[in-house]
Amino acid sequence: MLIPSVQLPLHRKRILVTAPRNYAARLLPELIDQGALPLLMPTIETCVVADSTTLDAALTQINTFDWIAFTSRNGINAFFQRLEQLGIKASALENCRISAVGKDAERLTSFGIKVDLLPQEPSPKGIIAELAKIPDINKQTVLVPVPEVVGIAEPNIIPNFLAGLKNLGMAVTRVPTYITRCLDKSLYDVELNLIRQGKIDVIAFSSTAEISGFLQMITSKADYQQSIIACFGPYTAANAKNMGMNVSIVAKNYSSFAGFAEAIANFMFLHPRK
Repeated sequence: MLIPSVQLPLHRKRILVTAPRNYAARLLPELIDQGALPLLMPTIETCVVADSTTLDAALTQINTFDWIAFTSRNGINAFFQRLEQLGIKASALENCRISAVGKDAERLTSFGIKVDLLPQEPSPKGIIAELAKIPDINKQTVLVPVPEVVGIAEPNIIPNFLAGLKNLGMAVTRVPTYITRCLDKSLYDVELNLIRQGKIDVIAFSSTAEISGFLQMITSKADYQQSIIACFGPYTAANAKNMGMNVSIVAKNYSSFAGFAEAIANFMFLHPRK
């Protein structure tokens, strides 16, 4: 629809997006549709692991696992990229049951993979809750493709997820599938100055790792105190608060970036800034 930009809820609002490029590419159009002027400032990036020995060992015996639990789209992409490089067909997964969260299921479908467990709560905690309902889950094995975190402390999401699986009695194999690393703040002189000058209306975080990367780039809380903090979901928001941030926006629908953009738009509509 050809709606004048002045009528859109995020008209003239500058939203700083800290997500890695591949995630930001999905969030930015949603913000633009709400009238925003998004700025891209990835505080972390994801890339392939330097040493894939552990991953390769798991992939070559993939049919021995009862479950594969994916917690992110990055994990899915890296997993299937390496599978292809090793010449292993996706049909090798036919004996495994697959779990994923939110819209990640669509990515798995694009690889021809059927998702067996998609929790109502789109989070690793949601996967645990659904697995707990399955009889004899304590006798089953699960492979968990995870990030190797470099340059920042590992967020608690994955360790908590692995602990939850072990509490169910499952035999858990953690396999580093991709790298998450902090980016250098020297990339962002312009963006960081805009934040300090109060020119950024909202800083949008879609993961705890992004927050950790961001906090390494700023000098003090005063640098961003004029900006509203938005978090993709309750777990990212809880970690942001633990790191000393005042979180104003938390998406209730955190299964997709459309829900995140909508939450930001609704808040800014109800709390207009001069």
